[in-house]
Amino acid sequence: MNPTDFRFRRLRRTAALRALVRETHLTTDDLILPLFVQEGIDKPVAIDSMPGVVRYPENQLAEAVKSAWALGIRAVLLFGVSEHKDDKGSDTWREDGLLARMVRAAKAAAPDMIVISDNCFCEYTSHGHCGVVADDDVDNDKTLKNLQKQVVNCARAGVDMIAPSGMQDGMVNAIREALDSNGFPHLPVMSYSTKFASAFYGPFRDAVDSNFKGSRNTYQMDSANGREALAESMQDEAEGADILMVKPGLAYLDVLASIRAHSVRPLAVYHVSGEYAMIKASAAAGVIDERAVVLETMLAFKRAGADLIITYYATDIALWLQGTD
Repeated sequence: MNPTDFRFRRLRRTAALRALVRETHLTTDDLILPLFVQEGIDKPVAIDSMPGVVRYPENQLAEAVKSAWALGIRAVLLFGVSEHKDDKGSDTWREDGLLARMVRAAKAAAPDMIVISDNCFCEYTSHGHCGVVADDDVDNDKTLKNLQKQVVNCARAGVDMIAPSGMQDGMVNAIREALDSNGFPHLPVMSYSTKFASAFYGPFRDAVDSNFKGSRNTYQMDSANGREALAESMQDEAEGADILMVKPGLAYLDVLASIRAHSVRPLAVYHVSGEYAMIKASAAAGVIDERAVVLETMLAFKRAGADLIITYYATDIALWLQGTD
């Protein structure tokens, strides 16, 4: 009888051995914290569908950014909840608009923080779509012209990175052209390059107070299409995107892995509101260990090829990695 072959178990025997040979690691450098800022409020507003997440009043954004920095988080992604919506989202290209004010406040609070603007129109339009609506659809080219004005406004406000999320064809090329011709060739673009028309976004719409009706199926991706998902990101890379992104995360680990196999660009993943809310609900029901599941999820993203993770759990993860709660 041959002796048992312990070739795998030998290196799992103790915690120290397991740590020594661990292939995938998570640090605060991997994390990007989304922050919601609402006009016209004087105290944080809880988002019921996303326990633990709030909309901050403008006068508390600086403290939220400073707190994230103190935890070791080095990047924040800003979302505005506007009280000045119109059919084009024109507040986003005004020097005194909410988007520009958020950028300036965040940079002033922590000058070394990487401040990223979410560049879209859905939070700033009266109809809730991601651009100019024509014939019950978003007009791609008219939206790109407005997007160019928006990103230049963010650049002038001092943003560190542009993150276009509207999934309009040619958006990276249009953004690069606008930035370069206005004296901002140094600003990187983190494109929502593969963004699916997903059922996992529901709580986010509560977070940004969206009155969105209908669907975004004509400009966001069909969740069934893996080859097209790769093509979308490769097109944005060809147009000059500095960082690619997959959104949502858990249901699309295969897409993450596919893009990683075809690109050497930094790759981000968005752990979206529905994914966050499901973990929170399961933890509240007592059926999972929240911390263990979150950390396992983050490692899954890293293992599939993500370099950066946008997650509402960023501050919790930073505390857990420090060994505090």
